[in-house]
Amino acid sequence: MSQNTPDNAASGTPEWPTRFAELAQSAQDTRLIRYYSAGCVSGDTPIGDTPMVSLDFETTGLDPSFHSIVSIGLVPFDAQRIRCRESRHWIVRPVLPLHRESVTFHGITHSEISAAPDLREILDEVLEALAGKIVVVHYRSIERQFLDQALRWRLNEGIEFPVIDTMALEARLHRNKRPGLLDWVRKRKPVSIRLADSRTRYGLPYYAPHHALTDALATAELLQAQLQYHYSPETPLRELWY
Repeated sequence: MSQNTPDNAASGTPEWPTRFAELAQSAQDTRLIRYYSAGCVSGDTPIGDTPMVSLDFETTGLDPSFHSIVSIGLVPFDAQRIRCRESRHWIVRPVLPLHRESVTFHGITHSEISAAPDLREILDEVLEALAGKIVVVHYRSIERQFLDQALRWRLNEGIEFPVIDTMALEARLHRNKRPGLLDWVRKRKPVSIRLADSRTRYGLPYYAPHHALTDALATAELLQAQLQYHYSPETPLRELWY
C-alpha cells in the first residue's frame, strides 16, 4: 500500500457517479447523453476491479484555446491485462491549421490531415470506447482540456470525466525529494516525471514518443507498474482519480 498521502484533488474532485447522472440529464447532444448514461464506477471501487482506458492525443500545440487534436490513441486495460487487440488510433482533421513545428514532433503531415475525418465524424466511436471506463493519461491537462474544447467548438457543449494521471502519481512519489546540498554540488537534476523517464525507473522498455497509440500503451504500462510497486489491488479509486 502506498505510504504517500493522496493529494487527489482531495478538495475539488467531484463525486463522479453523481456528476455523471446529473450530466446525463443536462447534456444536449445524444452522443454525450449516451456516454454519461453509461455511468461511472464508484470511488470506493478497488483499483484491481476498475475497467480503464489509456488515452493520448497528439495536438498542434499545447494550448487548447488555440491548438487542435490531430490524432487519438486509446488502449483498454485493467490492473492485470492490456487489451491491445481492442486499441484504436485515429488521425483527425484539426479545426485550426497544422503548424510546421508540430509536424516535427508527431510526424503527421498535411496530406494525412487533408484525408482525415473531423472529430465529429468519429465521436461516436471515441465516446463508446471511453464509456463506463476510467480514463488514464499522463498529464491530465492535455487530454481532458483538449477534448472538452474540441467538443465545445463542434457541439457547443463540453465534456467532463474523471482521470487517473500517471504523471501526478509519479509527482506524489518524488515531490518531497528535493535536491540537497550534495545533489547541488554534484549537479544532480530534480527527478523527471516525464513519461519516458518515469517508465525507465520501473524497468519498462523505451518507446519512441509522439505517437498517440504508442504513448497510450506506454501510459497503460506505466500505471500497471505504479500500481504494482506502490499500491494494493484494494486501493480505492478515489485515492487515484481526479
